[in-house]
Amino acid sequence: MATVDMAAFGRFARTFQPGEMIFSEFEPGDAFYLIQSGRVQLVKLIGDIEKTLDILQPSEMFGEMAILENSPRSATAIALDNVKVLEFNSKNFEILMLGNPQIALKLLKMFSKRIYDSKRRFMILTLDEPPAKIADVFLMLDESQADIDKSTERREFKTSVDDVAQWAGMTVNQTREILNNFVNQRRMEMLQDRIVVKNINDFSRFVNSRRKKV
Repeated sequence: MATVDMAAFGRFARTFQPGEMIFSEFEPGDAFYLIQSGRVQLVKLIGDIEKTLDILQPSEMFGEMAILENSPRSATAIALDNVKVLEFNSKNFEILMLGNPQIALKLLKMFSKRIYDSKRRFMILTLDEPPAKIADVFLMLDESQADIDKSTERREFKTSVDDVAQWAGMTVNQTREILNNFVNQRRMEMLQDRIVVKNINDFSRFVNSRRKKV
């Protein structure tokens, strides 16, 4: 998607210097941002380690959950370069939607995905058994993989123990122990740059047997 014409939305423009914080994790959020130029780094504190979640490029948006729900920021946003953004809040959000249908469509798709992700993670967290939570994380990741061969039961995931722990709402050490148990059971392989689930249907059966029926 092309960047937005600054003349049309110039009153919403803001600039940040390299290293400047745009917003901080845990602070209240009331605006989201569309990058016009420069790169923005999203970082999150996991334990005592600051982990980079993503590096965003021009035309990408961030902070949009502030429009969907009244919750603190889930990460810190830092300008990596001289960054120009358009800042939107609930008051001027309608102007953006009406003024640029392309952005409106992209936002609606993004919001739909975020809502699905939130509901999907809730399904993981409602499982009682930690191994089932970990297995369900891989089922969730598999659901998001589109262009792969699903005629086989083997799946490869370019993810880390830290990422799996975050999705499952568990500590890294506890997650690593459960993953090692899966390896010992020959249900999984832990490689340097990826995690391999040998039989995704086995994980599906395992999780479904542990899911509470409502």
